[in-house]
Amino acid sequence: MIILDRFEGDYAVIEVDGEMVDIERCLVDEKVKEGDVLIIIDGIYYRDGQATKERKQYIQDKFKDMWED
Repeated sequence: MIILDRFEGDYAVIEVDGEMVDIERCLVDEKVKEGDVLIIIDGIYYRDGQATKERKQYIQDKFKDMWED
């Protein structure tokens, strides 16, 4: 899984299977936001809408479970 962690200047920091990697920001579609799950098409990183939605729901469920006794 590839996740956009953050932007730093001309670079995007992505997490690829648990490892942080810097890539040129120009290789990331302008619609991508921090926390999005990415897919690569023709060398460009795009937001995977379904995977991002599922990941966000998973995180919300984990936090919900943490606060319930």
